[in-house]
Order: sequence, then C-alpha cells, then structure tokens
Amino acid sequence: MAAEALEEAAAAWATPPPKQTAIMDAHHSPPAQPGAERHGSFSYDIESTDGPWHGAGAGQYRSSEALLRYDDDGPREPLLRKRTMNTTSQIAIVGANVCPIESLDYEYALHTNRLLSVSPSVAPLVDIVNFPNAFCADSAKMFDLYCFLVVIETKDRWFYPQKDGKSKIIIVENDLFKQDWRSRKKKQIFQYIVLKWSLVLLIGLCTGLVGFFNNLAVENIAGFKLLLTSDLMLKHRYFTAFLAYGGCNLVLAATAAAICAYIAPAAAGSGIPEVKAYLNGVDAYAILAPSTLFVKIFGSILGVSAGFVLGKEGPMVHTGACIANLLGQGGSRKYHLTCNWLRYFKNDRDRRDLITCGSAAGVAAAFRAPVGGVLFALEEAASWWRSALLWRTFFTTAVVAVVLRGLIELCRSGKCGLFGQGGLIMFDLSSTVPSYSTQDIIAIIVLGIIGGVFGGLFNFLLDRILRAYSFINEKGAPYKILLTVTISIITSACSYGLPWLAPCTPCPADAVEECPTIGRSGNFKNFQCPPGYYNGLASLFFNTNDDAIRNLFSSGTENEFHMSTLFVFFTSIYCLGLVTYGIAVPSGLFIPVILAGATYGRIVGTLLGPISDLDPGLFALLGAASFLGGTMRMTVSVCVILLELTNDLLMLPLVMLVLLISKTIADSFNKGVYDQIVVMKGLPFLEAHAEPYMRHLVAGDVVSGPLISFSGVERVGNIVQALRITGHNGFPVVDEPPLSEAPELVGLVLRSHLLVLLKGKGFMKEKMKTSGSFVLQRFGAFDFAKPGSGKGLKFEDLDFTDEEMDMYVDLHPITNTSPYTVVETMSLAKAAVLFRALGLRHLLVVPKTPGRPPIVGILTRHDFMPEHIHGLFPNIHKSH
Repeated sequence: MAAEALEEAAAAWATPPPKQTAIMDAHHSPPAQPGAERHGSFSYDIESTDGPWHGAGAGQYRSSEALLRYDDDGPREPLLRKRTMNTTSQIAIVGANVCPIESLDYEYALHTNRLLSVSPSVAPLVDIVNFPNAFCADSAKMFDLYCFLVVIETKDRWFYPQKDGKSKIIIVENDLFKQDWRSRKKKQIFQYIVLKWSLVLLIGLCTGLVGFFNNLAVENIAGFKLLLTSDLMLKHRYFTAFLAYGGCNLVLAATAAAICAYIAPAAAGSGIPEVKAYLNGVDAYAILAPSTLFVKIFGSILGVSAGFVLGKEGPMVHTGACIANLLGQGGSRKYHLTCNWLRYFKNDRDRRDLITCGSAAGVAAAFRAPVGGVLFALEEAASWWRSALLWRTFFTTAVVAVVLRGLIELCRSGKCGLFGQGGLIMFDLSSTVPSYSTQDIIAIIVLGIIGGVFGGLFNFLLDRILRAYSFINEKGAPYKILLTVTISIITSACSYGLPWLAPCTPCPADAVEECPTIGRSGNFKNFQCPPGYYNGLASLFFNTNDDAIRNLFSSGTENEFHMSTLFVFFTSIYCLGLVTYGIAVPSGLFIPVILAGATYGRIVGTLLGPISDLDPGLFALLGAASFLGGTMRMTVSVCVILLELTNDLLMLPLVMLVLLISKTIADSFNKGVYDQIVVMKGLPFLEAHAEPYMRHLVAGDVVSGPLISFSGVERVGNIVQALRITGHNGFPVVDEPPLSEAPELVGLVLRSHLLVLLKGKGFMKEKMKTSGSFVLQRFGAFDFAKPGSGKGLKFEDLDFTDEEMDMYVDLHPITNTSPYTVVETMSLAKAAVLFRALGLRHLLVVPKTPGRPPIVGILTRHDFMPEHIHGLFPNIHKSH
C-alpha cells in the first residue's frame, strides 16, 4: 500500500501544475523543493508542515490555492499567490514575507493528576472514554500525551478516578510514552508544578520590567526632542526648530524601520493578530522568536518616540507572548540559551498556556490594568480557556501591577529623567462625579452610533491601505524603510505645521496648571503664541500620545479647545492612524483609536454642553470607548481597561452602553480589525462555530487521495521516500497480513518522531514485529519532545547506505495508537467543532462500512478553511 501510494505521489509531484495567476509572483521567492523543514530560510515548501489528509495525486491542485478572501458575493482577489506545486496547507504573510504555517497540536498535552498502576487482578477493560479536562487539569506531565479515563469492571463494582489518589488511570499513547509515564515519580510531578508557577512569576516580572523600560525610554527620548524644539521656538528660530523636530523623528523612524526590516520582519505591526492565531493553533515563522522580541521592544520605543500616531500597547501584548515563549521552551538553541530544567514544557499545550499568560501580562503592563489584561486574554486572545489558566493569568497580571507600582514610585523622586509623573491610574477622572439625565443617555446613544460608523469605516479603509502597502513592502527592506521615512515626514509636517493654523487663546484665569506650559508636558503649549496665550492644537500635537489623551480626558476644561481645533485634530489623527499602521515599525492601534475617539467625544460634549450635565472629559472617555468598540469589537475587556485607566467606576453603565451600541452597529459592516488582519495575513484561524454550509457536507467530502500510509513494520527506503517527496507531518500506520489477520488501523506516527527513530538506525533485516525494546532502551521521551525555536532534526540530517535502505524498522513503539477518529459520514460542521474544541492537528477519517481500507483520509486545519472548501465546491456558497 505504501509503495503504491509513494509511486503515485512521486508521479504527481513530477507532473507540471496548471498555470495560475498571481499578484505577487514578481516579488516572492519561488517555491523550493518539498521535504524541507520549517526552520531556516523562506525558500522551502510553504505547505510542508501540515496536510488536509496526507496524500498526493488526485485533487491536489484544487486544494493548493493560496489564501483567498471570500465575502458574501464570492471570492475576492488573492492576497497571496497561488501555489504551483503539490501542497496541502497554508502560507501567510508575516512581516511582508511569505512564510510557512505550522499547525500546533494541543491534543497531545492533556494531563492527569495522578498516575497509578492498574492491578493485574482486575477484569479486562470494558470501555475507554475520552476524558480531557476534569481530571486532566493541571499537574502531572509534560509530554505530548493523551489522557483517557479507563473504566475497569471487577466482580462487584466499577473503579473511577477519585481525589484520594486511588484512581485507575492509564495513558493510552505509544509504547515509549507509556513506559516513560510508568517511570514518573511524585518528585518530578511536584517539580513540574513548581516550575510552571515559577515561570508564570518570571513572565510577570520580565513583562513588568519591559513595560516600565518602554515608558521610561519613550518619555525621555520624546521629551528631549520636544524640549529641544520648544527651546528653539522660544528663540524664534522656527525653521531650525522644524529641522530639529523633523530630523529627530526621521532618524528614530529610519532606525526602527531598519532593525525591523533587516532583523525581524515579523515584529512589524501590533502582533496581536499573530498572538491570537498562535493561541488558536497556528505557528507562523519567527513570530515569537528572540529576534522578534528584541526588535519589538526597541522598535516600539523608537517608533513611538518618532512621533508616529501609534501606540506601544499592541506591541506589549506581542512582547509578553515572546517573553513567555522564550522562557517556556527552555531558551533557544540557536542563541545558546538553553535550560534542561524547562524540558518539561516542550509541548504545544504548556507553551500555549504560558503565552496566554504573557499576552495578559502585556496588556497589564501597557495599560496598567491587571484585571483588564486577564479579560483581554479571555475575550480576544485565547481560543481555549479553563479555570486553572484563569488563576495563572490573574497571578501574572498581579505581579506586573506590583512591579510597575514599585518602579513608578521610585521614579517619583525624579531619578528617572523626564519620566516620573505617573501611576497605575494613567488618566484619573475620579474627581468628576457623573450625574446624567435622559438627554445624556440620548447623547451617549448617538456617540455609540458614531463610533460604530467611524469604526466600520476605519476597518474598511485600513484593509485597503494594507493591501496597497503589501505591494510596496514585498519589494524588500529598502522599500519598507522608504515608506516609513515618507510617513514620518508627513507626520512631522502635520504635527508641526497644523498648529500654525490654530488661533492663540488667552490663558484661563482659574487654570490649575501653569499657563502657558514651557519646558514640560501639560495642557497649555505656548508654541508661537505670545506670553499669556497658548495654542490648543499644539497642546495636542506637541505632546506624547499619552499626554494628548490626558489633555482630552481632563475635566473642568470646557473651553480649553476650540471646535475648529478638535475637528482638525480628529481628521489628522484619523488619517495618520490609517496610513501609519502597516509600515515596518512595531505599532499598536489602541492609542490612535483612543485619541480619535476621545476627540470626537469631546466635540459632542462641547456641542451638548448647554443641555448636558456631563463634563466634556467624560464625553471624551465615552467617545474613546465607542471607537474602540467600533474598530476592535471588544466589549468586556475594553470596558474594564478604560475603567482601570481612569479610576472612574461610576462611568461603568455608560461605558457598557456605548460599547454595546458601537459594536452592534460596526458588526453590520465588517469584522473587527484584528480579525481582518488575521485573514489578510493568511493565518488559518478556526472560529468557534462552523460555517452554515458545512452542515451540508460530510467529513469524507473534503479528503482526497491517494493516501500515503505506512505498515507497522515498514521498509526504511519507503519511509525516506515519503519524507523526501512530501512535507506531511503525520502518517497513518496500517497493519496488514501477516502482521494482522486483516488490514487494521494501528494509529498515527508523526514526522518528527520518524526522523528521530531513523536517526537512531534501529533497523532489522527481516520484516517482523518486535517488542520495541530497542526504542525503549535507546530513546527517552524527551528525545521525541517538540524542539524549541532552535532548529530541530531535519530530513537533511539523515544519511543511509543502500543496505540500510533495504532494511526494516518497527513503527509500533512510536505510533500513537489512540488518535481521534471520525466516521466519514460525520457532518463537516460537527467535525470542525470537535477539531477546534480539542485543539487537534490531525483528525483521522475512517470508513463507515466494512471491507474497505481502514482509513479514508486525514482532516487537518486546512480542510476546514473556506478557501479549501470553496475550491472543492465552488457553488456551495451560492446556496446560502
């Protein structure tokens, strides 16, 4: 069976594919030969890390289309070029580079609380029930394992797992992992638990330190730039001041773009879509690598200091995830930063949990909102959640809050340069007591509608702009830097030139702060105005973004900003926020959205001032909430983050109302901004619910053949040939006579495990089933654990003689004998829900009727993508 399938697959690979159109062919590397691994350069088989079912031949090209975007009217133009070879998974754009996608396997890390041997005196097993979470919650170990509840029947009673440790639990996996589990001791289980909580503590500490360092660096670098410009303007050297201001911005922007374009292209953007996709089970190239972490930190500092209309909050989420990934995988072999103690966490599920904690810590560090960080991870980032993870994320964000509080208190003494006037409450509105009436509720409803409309428009325009930028960025690093420099010049010209159009306003007699503000942050910037006057537009432009938000949120300043000033600032921020996101700089969307929303909120508050009891600063807060709801479509987390930022719990009902209205309005236009970017990047994100058309299909409809499978005792040459001509990550193992009475499915063997086994060269001259003692004696479970960000074992590392190629190897010891299977007639919608809920990478499809081969095909993430299904059934969407 294997030999015939290999011949068909080899012929299919040799067959020239049909000509396909592409919009990016001129600038992307040509596809490399199959069989290359995911680590290394970009010139290898993009699809090699996954497969819908693992075979080649018939139907191969219809599922190898590059990612297309579909809407209700049918397919739109491709964002990525169509493939020109036999491929079975996805490619994506990360940092404007085409990169491979690896599907993560969360199924293999289900845990048990206690492992006890089963008494040989009990009766035979009568049932095996999938038991993934209740008793598999948190503790025992550590490898890619299944956890099953085994119900054992004796003469008089049933045995079930119990909290007293007398449970009868075994691990149904391959022989190697079962042997390893039998050797586990309580000391090692305790070590695992302690290490996991220690890692969570370290993630909180490191993320808190990085968040503080970011704020400290931005305040000092941007503060120096603004002070230099202000001093020159006080001397009436206006052109020199512009050259100094624009020159500083230009140098900072070019530096940020250079390190991003040349060192870590994946660090561009906010990083939230990539983290969201990873937690959904998609691992794209280098999105959590140490180089990405380095560029994310320093690129974000330089980009924000350069005066761009962007924030450091989104990059902080990505930074926290990178820190968690670096700590959780035992360091990096590539950078010679490894720790054997952390070998326990070399599986996808433990890494997923740690990265979830890291993303929550990033939000807590960026907004100084620990509870908001937990809710952000729950609502927006994580695709899987459980109570044990809630504990850890809460602990992580609490550590971040403590670290930030302690460091900020140290800075109040003036030892941190221009930084030091801050705390966990960034924009304190607690002094304003909101009392609202019916007219205010109507105004808030209007704000929600405005936020929904502006948010939907923002997402639509951003989609178009990012499409245009992709043609520029794909041409190479110099073009990325040139685009960034161009946007920097435009931003500098706007922020320096537009305040000249604003009138000078006399300082209020009852001003609490110094007016005009000279030499520091504040509400009243002098700019070109004479003594005793201030420039309202300069007070917004000539500040850091945080200070501009603080000015807009300030209470008791009803007459501080002219209506024309607010209109000009809103238009500028809205447009600059659109054109800035997408350049080769780590950039977040939270701050531009908050700035624009707060501005039109204050406009509404100023217009309704005669009939409203709410302060314009509170209207600014509600406007920011409405725009956040309209663009990002988050509700609970945004609500709590804003309340933690402003320390104004009394605004809770109004913030909730405006968020619900704006999200509802915006959802009628398009998806949230991060969901759009996930699709645009080609990341195969699985939604929690299946698409309606999937109910009309069955699992067997989306798998195709021929299927490459191995015998339980397989010839080495056949395995090597399969690994060479395909990039599939899993192969079915089927026993046939004389190994069994009839063909039967043994299980699934992973590509990485095959590489390790072949490297060990435990071959036999005769085709016969062994006890597996060689594997159990020569290898440990850690030898088969998933490698970290460093390069693992590759196919190119294998070398065999002609004699060895004709020998045999027993695959039974490394075969997963209990894979998840579905019958071929199962609804595709139900299979999709099962696939996502269990965090699977491979789902085996078996025949419904006897007398056929024991396996029909394999479902992977790719098979549930609308692009693949519409490619197989072009007209199916027209009936819905």
